[in-house]
Amino acid sequence: MNTLRIGLVSISDRASSGVYQDKGIPALESWLEQALATPYQLERRLIPDERQLIEQTLCELVDEMGCHLVLTTGGTGPARRDVTPDATLAVADREMPGFGEQMRQVSLRFVPTAILSRQVGVIRKQALILNLPGQPKAIQETLEGVRDDAGNVLVQGIFASVPYCIQLLEGPYVETHAQVVAAFRPKSARRENVG
Repeated sequence: MNTLRIGLVSISDRASSGVYQDKGIPALESWLEQALATPYQLERRLIPDERQLIEQTLCELVDEMGCHLVLTTGGTGPARRDVTPDATLAVADREMPGFGEQMRQVSLRFVPTAILSRQVGVIRKQALILNLPGQPKAIQETLEGVRDDAGNVLVQGIFASVPYCIQLLEGPYVETHAQVVAAFRPKSARRENVG
């Protein structure tokens, strides 16, 4: 059984140059630790907002490291240095527009400026690449979704669809802890008593 491999890429001029501590990768690590029931390996990269370097890093994680999932954080706004979506689209085989649409739906529950986000989801070879927001709170919200006080899901987070997408790309069977995020897949694609 091949192990789930996840690439985490934090894209920030200031964090990569040591001006301040990166918060993106620790936030992603912490969330994955709570959410995933399936064993996994991480590849971490902290890089500046340089389009060519972002493209090279994404290609390296997918083509050389064999990642099934790559999560980026940072660089998705309209500012001139925000080039993460452009780099992601440049290395994509196919775009998965639903991921970006849903992330903006989640974020619009909290801030009207979510409409300025250019986050994208794409497929490159065997991997799903997702651009996440830069703030730890927004990362969690877009992955998990929005719940009311009783715990009912008001807006689905994007991670509910990630395990099935990885399965369709012939990657490992990924299971989550349902109290964090319930992985959705059609009945025909479920494995009973995986263990």
